[in-house]
Amino acid sequence: MTLAMGWDEWAKHDAVALANRVRAGEVSAAELAAQVAAGIAKVNPALGAVVEVFEDLVAEPFRDGTSPDGPFAGVPYLMKDLGPTLKGRLQEMGSHLMQGNRAQADSFLAGQIRRAGLNILGRTTTPEFGCCSAAENPAMYVTRNPWNTGYTTNGSSAGTAAAVAAGVLPISHATDGGGSIRIPAGATGNIGLKPSRGVFSIAPYASDLTGLVSIQGCHSRTVRDTALFVDACRGGAPGEFMPYWKADEAYSALIRRDPKPLRIALSHEWGDYRAVPHFVAELERVGRLLESLGHHVEWALPRVDFRAAFAAQTTCYVSNFAQTVNNLIAPLGLDRPPADKVEPINIRIWEAGIGTSFTERARMQAVFNSTSRAFGEFFEEWDIILTPITALPTPVIGTTEYLTISDNPDVYDWFGNLWRNFAYTPLSNLCGIPAISLPLAWQESGLPLGIQAQTRQAGDGLLLQLAAQVERAIGGRWNDGKRPGVHVTAG
Repeated sequence: MTLAMGWDEWAKHDAVALANRVRAGEVSAAELAAQVAAGIAKVNPALGAVVEVFEDLVAEPFRDGTSPDGPFAGVPYLMKDLGPTLKGRLQEMGSHLMQGNRAQADSFLAGQIRRAGLNILGRTTTPEFGCCSAAENPAMYVTRNPWNTGYTTNGSSAGTAAAVAAGVLPISHATDGGGSIRIPAGATGNIGLKPSRGVFSIAPYASDLTGLVSIQGCHSRTVRDTALFVDACRGGAPGEFMPYWKADEAYSALIRRDPKPLRIALSHEWGDYRAVPHFVAELERVGRLLESLGHHVEWALPRVDFRAAFAAQTTCYVSNFAQTVNNLIAPLGLDRPPADKVEPINIRIWEAGIGTSFTERARMQAVFNSTSRAFGEFFEEWDIILTPITALPTPVIGTTEYLTISDNPDVYDWFGNLWRNFAYTPLSNLCGIPAISLPLAWQESGLPLGIQAQTRQAGDGLLLQLAAQVERAIGGRWNDGKRPGVHVTAG
């Protein structure tokens, strides 16, 4: 099959550029879909990133309601196999339990994505129910890092991270309940924004009130792609519990201007958790880059009871995931998750969390409140806080301690171990504040290291504005202009 572009040409395009070419009549949405399908065929055997390609949407990009008049004009998009549902399509959530599960209706956000002109033409990998650090169950699939396939991508937006980093497509869906957009973006060299609460709907199956920590988003390779995605897909469904706020100005316009000089705090000492020395040095280096752009940078930390915050976050995860599992087994006529179809840690989470009392949740929510107030007070004095995306290096494939296939008998010890590595991302979910991972640093292994910026509630535009300023300063050369070894342009 003859493709519309050579791979080197393809890799130079972000989603905005592809949409512009479609509108100019230089390439069709069907040709873009065929190129992505070919890219998947080329790299997926090495990466294990894509679960399924919707062949009918490769041939006919607009048959499922994608708008040719949307700003993305038919640009291909992959959906993480978790979260928003697509009517009649499989959604299996990385689980043996859910094999063959077909959605009965589109979610609200799926409709927003299609109205934006994105052609959802397949599914990307996720760990079971999105509840661990990597999509790595050999009985299901193993998703590998395109920079070095001996390493994981982290998770839970594993397949999206690998596909975008490998040049298959410029933008793809991700979700984040404690870092699952930002952590894999950080390990694979992508841009990953976790928006504020009140940006993307999770209707009709949950709301910002019931979901509490979970948010939708994307991975991209340019700031303008992420900005346009937020502009085009934001907004609440009818009957939302929480208000959905609107930005004063479209982010696509805002990012063309540099932000005012900002007060930027650096930190890596979050309660009991510390980054490895190399990550601290990389954080300091990025801080100097921001100083060179005119910002004030120094070490500072919110006055947060970190132990209480992480304990509350653990309570939230254990009780939320227990209900998620319960809601999935009930229609199957099961009174407990079956050991042959659900991974061990997820069974232990169900056991630990299914009896959570309202009193325990109320205590948890009180800590959520005090933590959010502490961050809010901090952002009265500081505009941004910068951290490494993780405290520890990205694990090699086969490191089971962070996975839900772990044999750890103590689910609370398992979560405590997660926080030692993934310390810096979950509290923004707890507080509902925005955070972004930018591919500005490197691990000693040679993998990318994301640097995370967080700011006050509804400050998503400021994060994107700062990211765009950095992008211009480095000439668009995220990851120092390097590409991973497994990439559509290779071989």
